Amino acid sequence: MAKSKPRVKLPKSATKGEVITIKTIISHKMETGQRKDKSGKKIPRQIINKFVCKFNGEQIFGCDMEPAVSANPYLQFNAKVQEAGEFEFIWQDDNGDVYQKKQKITVS
Repeated sequence: MAKSKPRVKLPKSATKGEVITIKTIISHKMETGQRKDKSGKKIPRQIINKFVCKFNGEQIFGCDMEPAVSANPYLQFNAKVQEAGEFEFIWQDDNGDVYQKKQKITVS
Protein backbone atom coordinates (compact mmCIF):
# COMPACT_ATOMS: atom_id res chain seq x y z
CA MET A 1 0.00 0.00 0.00
CA ALA A 2 1.17 3.52 -0.74
CA LYS A 3 2.30 5.63 2.18
CA SER A 4 -0.69 7.18 3.94
CA LYS A 5 -0.81 10.95 3.77
CA PRO A 6 -2.56 12.91 6.53
CA ARG A 7 -4.05 16.35 5.86
CA VAL A 8 -5.35 18.86 8.40
CA LYS A 9 -7.32 22.07 8.05
CA LEU A 10 -7.66 24.58 10.88
CA PRO A 11 -7.31 28.35 11.19
CA LYS A 12 -3.80 29.81 11.52
CA SER A 13 -5.07 32.21 14.19
CA ALA A 14 -7.99 32.66 16.57
CA THR A 15 -9.11 34.92 19.40
CA LYS A 16 -8.81 33.72 23.00
CA GLY A 17 -11.76 31.50 23.88
CA GLU A 18 -12.85 31.02 20.27
CA VAL A 19 -14.23 27.64 19.23
CA ILE A 20 -12.54 26.52 16.01
CA THR A 21 -13.42 23.72 13.62
CA ILE A 22 -10.71 21.18 12.84
CA LYS A 23 -10.92 18.91 9.79
CA THR A 24 -8.66 15.93 9.18
CA ILE A 25 -8.40 13.30 6.47
CA ILE A 26 -5.87 10.56 5.86
CA SER A 27 -5.50 8.59 2.64
CA HIS A 28 -5.73 4.95 3.67
CA LYS A 29 -7.31 1.91 2.02
CA MET A 30 -9.00 0.68 5.23
CA GLU A 31 -9.10 -3.02 4.30
CA THR A 32 -11.74 -4.66 6.54
CA GLY A 33 -10.38 -8.22 6.55
CA GLN A 34 -13.66 -9.54 5.14
CA ARG A 35 -12.83 -9.51 1.41
CA LYS A 36 -11.06 -12.29 -0.47
CA ASP A 37 -8.41 -12.03 -3.15
CA LYS A 38 -8.60 -13.73 -6.58
CA SER A 39 -7.37 -17.03 -5.12
CA GLY A 40 -10.05 -17.02 -2.39
CA LYS A 41 -7.77 -16.14 0.52
CA LYS A 42 -8.94 -13.49 2.97
CA ILE A 43 -7.20 -10.15 2.57
CA PRO A 44 -5.80 -9.27 6.03
CA ARG A 45 -7.40 -6.45 7.96
CA GLN A 46 -5.44 -3.20 7.61
CA ILE A 47 -7.20 -0.14 9.00
CA ILE A 48 -6.45 3.07 10.85
CA ASN A 49 -7.66 1.98 14.28
CA LYS A 50 -6.85 4.96 16.49
CA PHE A 51 -6.81 8.74 16.17
CA VAL A 52 -5.63 11.27 18.76
CA CYS A 53 -5.44 15.06 18.70
CA LYS A 54 -3.25 16.86 21.23
CA PHE A 55 -2.88 20.55 21.93
CA ASN A 56 0.38 21.62 23.58
CA GLY A 57 0.97 17.98 24.54
CA GLU A 58 -2.44 17.38 26.15
CA GLN A 59 -4.99 15.12 24.48
CA ILE A 60 -8.14 17.04 23.56
CA PHE A 61 -9.82 14.49 21.27
CA GLY A 62 -9.43 10.83 20.44
CA CYS A 63 -11.36 7.94 18.95
CA ASP A 64 -11.04 4.28 18.04
CA MET A 65 -12.01 3.24 14.52
CA GLU A 66 -13.52 -0.04 13.38
CA PRO A 67 -13.55 -1.82 9.99
CA ALA A 68 -16.89 -0.18 9.07
CA VAL A 69 -15.13 3.20 8.67
CA SER A 70 -14.72 4.11 5.01
CA ALA A 71 -11.45 4.41 3.15
CA ASN A 72 -9.66 7.74 3.65
CA PRO A 73 -11.27 8.47 7.03
CA TYR A 74 -12.41 12.07 7.51
CA LEU A 75 -12.92 13.56 10.96
CA GLN A 76 -14.29 16.96 11.94
CA PHE A 77 -14.46 18.27 15.49
CA ASN A 78 -14.34 21.53 17.44
CA ALA A 79 -11.83 22.83 19.97
CA LYS A 80 -11.83 25.90 22.18
CA VAL A 81 -8.47 27.66 22.10
CA GLN A 82 -7.32 29.71 25.09
CA GLU A 83 -3.68 30.17 24.12
CA ALA A 84 -1.29 29.93 21.21
CA GLY A 85 0.27 26.56 20.64
CA GLU A 86 0.63 23.49 18.50
CA PHE A 87 -1.88 20.84 17.55
CA GLU A 88 -0.53 17.34 17.00
CA PHE A 89 -2.57 14.78 15.09
CA ILE A 90 -1.71 11.09 15.37
CA TRP A 91 -3.17 8.17 13.41
CA GLN A 92 -2.19 4.54 14.09
CA ASP A 93 -2.95 1.50 11.93
CA ASP A 94 -3.12 -2.26 12.51
CA ASN A 95 0.54 -2.73 11.55
CA GLY A 96 1.58 -0.30 14.27
CA ASP A 97 2.50 2.37 11.72
CA VAL A 98 2.03 5.88 13.08
CA TYR A 99 1.27 8.92 10.94
CA GLN A 100 1.65 12.39 12.45
CA LYS A 101 0.98 15.96 11.45
CA LYS A 102 1.55 19.14 13.47
CA GLN A 103 0.12 22.60 12.99
CA LYS A 104 0.53 25.77 15.03
CA ILE A 105 -2.10 28.36 15.87
CA THR A 106 -1.65 31.89 17.17
CA VAL A 107 -4.13 33.42 19.63
CA SER A 108 -4.78 37.10 20.17
